[in-house]
Amino acid sequence: MPAYVVSMMTINDPETYKQYTSRTPPIVKKYGGKFLTRGEEITCVEGQDYDGRMVILEFPSKADVEAWFADPEYQEAMTFRHAASTMNYLLLQEGGANTNDPDPKL
Repeated sequence: MPAYVVSMMTINDPETYKQYTSRTPPIVKKYGGKFLTRGEEITCVEGQDYDGRMVILEFPSKADVEAWFADPEYQEAMTFRHAASTMNYLLLQEGGANTNDPDPKL
């Protein structure tokens, strides 16, 4: 079952943050992941406006997300993200099994 990572952050130091973004694509790919969005413009259609950065990733499974996150290369790359940004949300959610005809009671 696919799993999704939604990351929403505020970038405080764009130059240092580039040290993170330059390292992450091959590590994501190593675990079967792909970027669905990577910092594109966000439009708020309801609720509070958000002016930070949002990234959405898709992985084959929750186990792949956990392996990616624990990877030593990714842990090293994260030091740049931690130095350059403030994480607002880092969310992991597995995809649903029935997305074509979902149960209306859920």
